[in-house]
Order: sequence, then C-alpha cells, then structure tokens
Amino acid sequence: MKRLNGMDAMLLYSETPNLHTHTLKVAVIDPGATLFGFEAFRRHLIERLHLLEPLRYRLVEMPWRLGHPMWQQNCDLDLDYHLRRVRIPAPGGRRELDQVIGGIASTPLNRSRPLWEFHFAEGLAGGRFAVIGKVHHSLADGVASANLLARMMNLVEITTADCENDCTTGTLDLLRATVSEQLRQLAALPGLVRDAARGAARVRRRTRERGDHPDLATTFDAPPTFLNNHVVSPQRRFASAALPLADVKATAAEFGVTINDLILSMAAGGLRTLLLDYDGVADRPIIASVPTATDKSDRVTGNEISGLSVSLPVHVADPIKRLRLVALATRFAKEDHEILGPTLYGRMMSYLPAAIAPAMFRWLARRDAPNRIMNVAVSSVMGPRRRGDFAGAPVSEIYSTGVLSPAAPVNITVWSYADQVGIAVLTDDQTFTDAHDATSALTAAFDELRSATALYASLTA
Repeated sequence: MKRLNGMDAMLLYSETPNLHTHTLKVAVIDPGATLFGFEAFRRHLIERLHLLEPLRYRLVEMPWRLGHPMWQQNCDLDLDYHLRRVRIPAPGGRRELDQVIGGIASTPLNRSRPLWEFHFAEGLAGGRFAVIGKVHHSLADGVASANLLARMMNLVEITTADCENDCTTGTLDLLRATVSEQLRQLAALPGLVRDAARGAARVRRRTRERGDHPDLATTFDAPPTFLNNHVVSPQRRFASAALPLADVKATAAEFGVTINDLILSMAAGGLRTLLLDYDGVADRPIIASVPTATDKSDRVTGNEISGLSVSLPVHVADPIKRLRLVALATRFAKEDHEILGPTLYGRMMSYLPAAIAPAMFRWLARRDAPNRIMNVAVSSVMGPRRRGDFAGAPVSEIYSTGVLSPAAPVNITVWSYADQVGIAVLTDDQTFTDAHDATSALTAAFDELRSATALYASLTA
C-alpha cells in the first residue's frame, strides 16, 4: 500500500462534475516504413507495464473517510477497458485530432479502476497515429509524467522486477495506517503553523522593501476578464501548435532570459490579443498560476509541486517591455516562493479533511464569481531530449495539458520534446469561439518576440 500525500489527495478532492482533474499526454507517431498499429502498441505496452508502476495502482478510500486515500499497488489490469481505439475524422489533420482530444478530456475517469486510459487514434493524415493518455493528476505531476513517458518510449533502460499482486488490504490494516498517519500529522502541526507564520511575515517584509511596481499585478487581485468570470463547463476543448525548439532557445538567449520567462512572455502577448478580441480591453496586468516542481528526481509517481503567482503585463503593447516585466515578475515570484518555503503549500494540503474537503471543492466549482487568485494557468515542462518510439515507431510530437480551476477555464501547457516545443491549450466550451484562437495568438506572440530580437540587438549594440 502507498499513501497519497497532501497534494495527491487535494487533486482527488478537488475533482467535481465540471472540473475533472485528469491530465492528458498526447504522443503523435509517424511510423514511416515501420509496421505499426494498434496491436503493436498493445504488445509494446504489455512488455513495459512492469516499468510503469502507477498504471497498476487502484484507489482505496479510508473507512469513514478518516484520512487520505491510499494506493493499492500491483493490481491486475483489464487492458480491454484501459486501452481504447478511436478514429480521427477525415482529413485527419491537427484540428480533427484536437477535436477528438477535447471529447476524451470531457469525461472523468472511473475511480473504481486504475485511474488512466490510453486512446489509440487511427486515421491521421500521412499514415500517422496518436496515443492520447488520460491519467489522473493524483497519480503523477509533470516531472513524474515525463519520467513515465521516457520509460514507455524506450528512452531509459530499467530492470525493475514485477512484484506480486498486492491488491488486497483489510479494514483493520487501513484503520491502523490512518491512525498512525494522523498522530504523525498532529505532532507536525505546530511546526507547520510556525513555518507558515514566519514565512508570511518574511514575504510581507520583502514586498515592502521592493517598493511600488505599478506594472505588476497585486497578489490575490486578479482582475475580472473573460478568462475568469464564469462557472466552468464540464465540456472540454483542446487546441495545439508547435514551435521549433532551436528558435525558442535562440530567442531566449538573444534577450538574455530563461526559456520559462520567454514562454510566460509569449503567454502575456497572446492573452493580450485575446483580451482585446474578447473583452475589447487589456488595461491591467493579469495573474498566471505557474506550477513548479519541488523535487526533480527520477520518480514516476506522486505530486511534489507548488505554485508561483506571476504577473503577466497584458496591458503593455511593446513586446520587449512585456518580456522585461515578465522576467521581473518571475524573479519576485521565485524569491517569495523560496522565502515562504517551497514545500509549505504541499505540507498544508496534508491537513485537508477527507470527510468534508470534496464538498468544499464542489461548492467552489459551482460558485458564480470571478476567480481573484488567478486568471489563467501556464505551465512549462522539460520533456525528453531524445526521440522515443513505441514498438520501433518514432514519436514525432508530444503535447500535454494540466487541469482547469474554479472560474479559470484556460490552461496553457508547453512541453519541450526533442527538437520542438508543443503548445497545448485546454479550455471549456464557453470561453472561446474557437480554442485555436488561443494557439494562434500564442504563436503570433512568439513571432513578435522573434522579430523583435533584431531591434533589441541594435538597441544594445
């Protein structure tokens, strides 16, 4: 048995009928001359299941919800249930694939089964295929997902032995484990309260020392926009786009910023265009919630994450000035995160009451009020640097999505893989007229930054 940590449990409790907390991993396969199809992928998956431990976890609730759930490990799988075939409508292009992905994202996972599904998509143009993995976020965060994907795509050689079936546990054992965990939590509570109070005081002091920055948004004061002003629908829409990784790296290097800063600036530019199109105004900075890993090991399961609250200067027209403001906002957010304590948020989640937390999240999900904490979620993950394959068929593209939050129905996730950067936007069916408006705006914002490098070079020469 394996106990869920606080972040894992929160991602279970926060799932509601309109806010699903599974993530998507989309791998596009271009087999070329390689003989490949559904049966070949199925055999490949079976051969590597012993390396993909989380796929054999099944959720077990504690008796009377006295504590966080646990994972039963090494459970039997019904691959006829978990592995499904779908057909992409003609002509089998990006839009047709994205439409199918949105439909797959619109339904929750069955909690009586291991929390994943793989949809094998046929009918893509050029003889290509896609594997659309739907995996509950409580099983794996971005770091764990990248490591799982590397194992699945033959990018790492692991010799983990298969374990005996462990899919049975008695009520008495569960109660004993729950009581032990609650005693440990009780002993740790005074230290958590002390650390939280000290960290908050230090952040307030550091904020005063920085002085006023009117071009940066104030924490917990996300302005009302079309991005965060309605109850999220259960229906999902998905859109994707790709950029050359070499161009992204070169642009970041030209400006002397990190790739993450560049991606956030691209998000700011794209969202500025969308705000002008949908709201008719972009006159205040908005707030992006940016997940960050607190552990970058080779683990393949669990959530070791926290979050940054980063101001996005959508009110600024000049792309170079936007980039400088994003870099400043990111530096401040990272500094505050370190001062507060990178693991504090995860430690706090451990104290969510299992008996009432789901009802609290359901109330939040139905609440018809603007989200004041965030306007949008923006995530950036470093994926595998080498090309992988499924049964010898090369994986040419990878896209990923996170989850949506109450009154914040837009998630932008950027995954780098081999020589490309995959941009994915997940939203509901009420936010955009066409979800590809978002990916078009994001790629246009990158083109604007790329074009501005010549001007920047002349100004700094």
